[in-house]
Amino acid sequence: MIERTIKKEIIKSIKIKPITLITGARQVGKSTLCYELKKELNMEYVSLDDLRNRTLAIEDPEYFLKIHKPPLIIDEVQYAPKLFDVIVSIVNNEKLEKNNNNGMYVLTGSQTYELMHNVSESMAGRVNIIKMSPLSVREIYGKKEDKLIFDHEQIIKRSKDFTLDSSELFSLIVKGMYPELYVSDIDTDVFYSNYVTSYLERDVSQIINVKDKLKFKNFMEIISSLTGKELVYDRLAKIVGVKVDTIKSWISVLLAGDIIYLLQPYNEYSIAKRIVKRPKIYFNDTGLACYLARLNNPEVLSKSIFSGRFIETYIFNEIRKNYRNNNAHENFYYYRDNNQNEIDLIVIDKGVMHLFECKSNVKYSKSDVKAFNCLKNSLYQKGDNFIICNTPSTYKISDDVYVVNITVI
Repeated sequence: MIERTIKKEIIKSIKIKPITLITGARQVGKSTLCYELKKELNMEYVSLDDLRNRTLAIEDPEYFLKIHKPPLIIDEVQYAPKLFDVIVSIVNNEKLEKNNNNGMYVLTGSQTYELMHNVSESMAGRVNIIKMSPLSVREIYGKKEDKLIFDHEQIIKRSKDFTLDSSELFSLIVKGMYPELYVSDIDTDVFYSNYVTSYLERDVSQIINVKDKLKFKNFMEIISSLTGKELVYDRLAKIVGVKVDTIKSWISVLLAGDIIYLLQPYNEYSIAKRIVKRPKIYFNDTGLACYLARLNNPEVLSKSIFSGRFIETYIFNEIRKNYRNNNAHENFYYYRDNNQNEIDLIVIDKGVMHLFECKSNVKYSKSDVKAFNCLKNSLYQKGDNFIICNTPSTYKISDDVYVVNITVI
């Protein structure tokens, strides 16, 4: 069993809120983790993937919640949206009668759009939302995953936890981070083939009416090869052969299913006129992106023109997982201006700005981070900055820029 870092945050939430909602893409481990909580916290567990449970929850939500009493975990709750109002009523009554309604319900679901719609309608103020990601590399290697502190001394110390050479890195990128791939002998291609089929049939079809699922799958394959690049709707519409509005709708579907993430450009009034305003797109799992892009061989990927962007995607995902797993606010951006100056990642943490470049080689100099000067007049306090790459040892290229190994994340 792989220990999940986010588990401690879920337990904290159960103690302070009546309802805890766990969202995230399919197969990230929500059900497995909830089944652990069932045993540890003595909660009842019921899944709406079971047709009988789902039918009762849809047709008679009041009776469903009479026979399944809190503390209760309801898995895949989005299948029965009528449950939400009844749950709120039960939670409110418990507060009035006992003045303590914490820890009554844990809800999970993979269709974020439907979940959030119902939550905003009825559960505001009563629910704590926790977003769950695929495994982090530290979870896979069994290493403690404290919140990242972007101080060079802390980062150097963290880099000594374990080593990851270039071949291991590309193997991880191609395999991806879904838990089933690490606890069973399933073939990677078989897993992702089943994953995509299930996603198209069960999630996409419930959010929008995609008449041509083959075209939507083709759209997924095309954007998988664009991970780490700016999202240009017009260009993508021409490539796929659909209208721009259709592309925007399909992007929203992938966002709702936590398949992709859009990294917004950094903006301050002092630089607003010269910055690029398009977001960058990242697949939330490199293995899924590699499968869709037909880059399912580590050696082939490492020698391809895509290697840099897939490493960048891997690094961004690991930083974002760390923030999610430690319930930290995600204040992430990138920078690019009309002079082609670009900074891969900007993290603003507790009012301090940190700049990052994501690279695949080992030797770098100050000239490789000249774009960092574009933000020297930022209103934020400046912290340590980093090139994250395959260097075997940490070294300094300026007063505040360090080259560090990819294992620091």
